[in-house]
Amino acid sequence: MSQYIERYQRRRLISSYFSVVLSIALVLFLLGVLGLLVLNTKKLADHFKEQITVSVFLKDNAKPVEIEQLQKSLALAEYTKSANYVSKEDAAEQYSEDIGENFVEFLGYNPLKNSIDVNLKADFVTPTQISEIADEIASKTYVDEVSYDQPLISLLSDNVQRISLWILIASGVFTFISVLLINSSIRLSIYSKRFIIKTMQMVGATKTFIRKPFIWTNIQLGMLGALIALIALAVVVYYVNLNFPELNLFQDLITLIGLFVSVFVLGVLISWLSTHIATQRFLNLRTDDLYY
Repeated sequence: MSQYIERYQRRRLISSYFSVVLSIALVLFLLGVLGLLVLNTKKLADHFKEQITVSVFLKDNAKPVEIEQLQKSLALAEYTKSANYVSKEDAAEQYSEDIGENFVEFLGYNPLKNSIDVNLKADFVTPTQISEIADEIASKTYVDEVSYDQPLISLLSDNVQRISLWILIASGVFTFISVLLINSSIRLSIYSKRFIIKTMQMVGATKTFIRKPFIWTNIQLGMLGALIALIALAVVVYYVNLNFPELNLFQDLITLIGLFVSVFVLGVLISWLSTHIATQRFLNLRTDDLYY
């Protein structure tokens, strides 16, 4: 009978530890993913901004030397990420592939113009700055037109600011919820040992002596949960970097390591704080209140 009770209590203890570790790991993993998103919001926004193309269409009478000088000056400009010359023949060939028929043969001539496709650096992709850059380029006599998707740029700028704000708000809310969830799991684990805590206190054990094994046990569980969360987070980072290499997640290793260390420290810190508060609560309860 005593062996059966001992096995039952051991199973309950293992089940209690497993639930604590699982809840800590899950919450810290989600918190780590959210932290990864926060750290890479600007990088992701910059990637989309740098995909916007400013097309500089040239007049038919533009001299080759003028075109070459313009391309070089644009390539060397502080706002330029890349500047590529596209001849009217190449543009016609690409457009024919897009629409599935040779429109030059149908029309009898090529209506397209030679152009230079300019991709700007992300910091310069704002409605005001692009307008100033376009006006500067358009002022040249051999430039026919400067074209870019103005509504898309305005929409992108507005959405980036809005999304960044909501991600920061969501991060704060989720961090608070994470602390509550981990705290609840640890409190439930300690609740099952409330009679042991009170018995130790009644035989003269100090509060520090009683708290110490509970705190150390839950810190170990917090460390284990944090390690599981970090392994899962590392897998996510690896696959995201594999499928979206343009994000260069491993380029800033210091920030990435800082995120991992923060998740680990947060797991240990929350475990310690929650255990301390929970044990203190049961230590301060009267014996009669333990049954409620």
